[in-house]
Amino acid sequence: MRGHIQSLDVPSGILAFQAEANPGMLTGMDHPPPPAPLTLHLYCRVDVVVTDPQALVDRAVAELRDADLDWSEEDDDLDSATAELRGSIAASLGAVADISRVAEGVPGVEFRGGRSWVEPGPPREITPPVGAV
Repeated sequence: MRGHIQSLDVPSGILAFQAEANPGMLTGMDHPPPPAPLTLHLYCRVDVVVTDPQALVDRAVAELRDADLDWSEEDDDLDSATAELRGSIAASLGAVADISRVAEGVPGVEFRGGRSWVEPGPPREITPPVGAV
């Protein structure tokens, strides 16, 4: 491995080298291993005001039609699923809400799954757990 001297004027007399061949490998000093992945649970409540229910339903139906679903493995078919969306603004909002995109594009963060749902009416009283940020 080739490296170059980063600093010559070090009071402790230790020379630090910067690796050129492998930036993750340091020579001349101990380097702790990277921290283990940390699993976090994101809890939130999002209030949504719908001023154009038809636009919401149309979007949900369009996304359903564009989805690559094998309807033979589903409990219903495209027509009944479309009718369900047209009959419920809450179901339509739930269909277009994509929680998997919450950390999209953030290096080192991977969405592994989650659950979301929509409830009409006033929000429930929820007390955050002790220590929640």
